[in-house]
Amino acid sequence: MITDSQLYSLAIFLGSAAMLLIVLYHFLEVNSDDHKVEEKPKAAAGKIKAEMPIKWKHGVLAYAIWRTNR
Repeated sequence: MITDSQLYSLAIFLGSAAMLLIVLYHFLEVNSDDHKVEEKPKAAAGKIKAEMPIKWKHGVLAYAIWRTNR
């Protein structure tokens, strides 16, 4: 049978492993290529700026709007 201290150690280990996997997943998800905003080449100084294609996912739209308005 498993003792209380072994169960405690197992719970700490599995909880820590789960947290590390969650952090790793989010790091990879945020840095994946499908979340990068693709920009068209910038227009000449006197011309209207080219519109940027925007993907509606994970706050990219809000960032793109903020970036074009600054």
